[in-house]
Amino acid sequence: MKAISAYSFDLQQRSMAAVWHPCSIMKQHENHALIPIVRGEGTWLYDADGNRYLDAISSWWVNLFGHCNPDINAAIRDQLDKLEHVMLAGFAHEPAIQLAEKLKSLTANLLGHCFYASDGASATEIALKMSFHYWQLSGKQQKTNFIHLKNSYHGETLGALSVTDVVIFKQMYAPLLRQCATMPTPDWRYADAGESHKDYALRAASMLENYLAQHHATTAAFILEPLVQGAAGMGMYHPVYLQRAREICTQYQVHLIADEIAVGFGRTGTLFAYEQADAVPDFLCLAKGLSGGYLPLSVVMTSDNIYQPFYDEKSSRTFLHSHSHTGNALACRAALATLDLFEQQDVITNNRGKTTYLNKICEPLATHPRVRNFRNCGMIWAFEFETEEHDFATQCFQAALKQQLLLRPLDKTVYFMPPYIINQHEMNLLVSGTLNVLNTLSK
Repeated sequence: MKAISAYSFDLQQRSMAAVWHPCSIMKQHENHALIPIVRGEGTWLYDADGNRYLDAISSWWVNLFGHCNPDINAAIRDQLDKLEHVMLAGFAHEPAIQLAEKLKSLTANLLGHCFYASDGASATEIALKMSFHYWQLSGKQQKTNFIHLKNSYHGETLGALSVTDVVIFKQMYAPLLRQCATMPTPDWRYADAGESHKDYALRAASMLENYLAQHHATTAAFILEPLVQGAAGMGMYHPVYLQRAREICTQYQVHLIADEIAVGFGRTGTLFAYEQADAVPDFLCLAKGLSGGYLPLSVVMTSDNIYQPFYDEKSSRTFLHSHSHTGNALACRAALATLDLFEQQDVITNNRGKTTYLNKICEPLATHPRVRNFRNCGMIWAFEFETEEHDFATQCFQAALKQQLLLRPLDKTVYFMPPYIINQHEMNLLVSGTLNVLNTLSK
């Protein structure tokens, strides 16, 4: 890595003085300097000193088609000369309409109503409130509770945090949160010795069924992350759990909320993760990759059945929830350009080839003596590194930078979630660089 320039040092100091960075122990940056990024190109980020870093985590899982993608750039530039934003209450505009129509078609018209917001946690809040409100309008006022999975993550606003099960995020704010029941996770790492991934998923589903058999009358919705539980360490599970969850929720008249904020748009190998179980949810939450990683945008999709009780002139039946930038024209146009790329480049099929290649070259990682639970689902890879170091995540992050890699472990879980445009040369660099990091940290 190149020596730190005066410009880079200035950016670091100004950021420390004025910017409160998310999920960061700010005092640690006295010893581990912030990285001032000045531009991005494809899978690479470049800092103020000319160093480059392979963005192996898609900048917190949002970037699908690389930084400064020319097609998405062109779409946003075109939209800039037409309309940047108008409130969506009482107004309409082409990008928001086209995007809703496109998303509707991608769900085979089963989820035909789109409510826009700005981020994933907001989408979670909307889905929870819609579910609660629906039951109030349907004469089942006792259905006010929510259930979620062990190790779930659905955001950090208060409603979303109530259905999140990650201690580091939740413990401090527990007195502010609504109490929700936690179901056993189908994450196959929790299976008994000799128990298959499928059998364990079915066992976890039976425990969900037992709970709802007793508590369905007071349960509004069950929220889950389909196939991959992200923030708690990329826990992966068999699609049969999702299939059974859909059947059980239907049987007991409980809404199923699919939080595909992180796993939607091809991350699990299909456009939407729920497709792998043919388990259409009552609410589908989307964000992150929705706009290709360019602009804040989220959406909650739901069915005609959910929508109809709200379609009334009475204010008490109106879903009163809003965001100033709901349906922002620039963000919607970026999302449309992103979805166009899926069709034009046959992304899902091409990703399968990349998955096969990366799995092949990851053999030395999977068999490393300190690696446990190497796993893959679509364009997501993860494993645990066996170590007693309490600050392994920081050490790994810093060591990876020296290998020109951006990795951000979740505690002792190292994961890859690269942009879909990653090529074989870059995949080779990713694997060889990660091996160097692990070997360095094994000493």
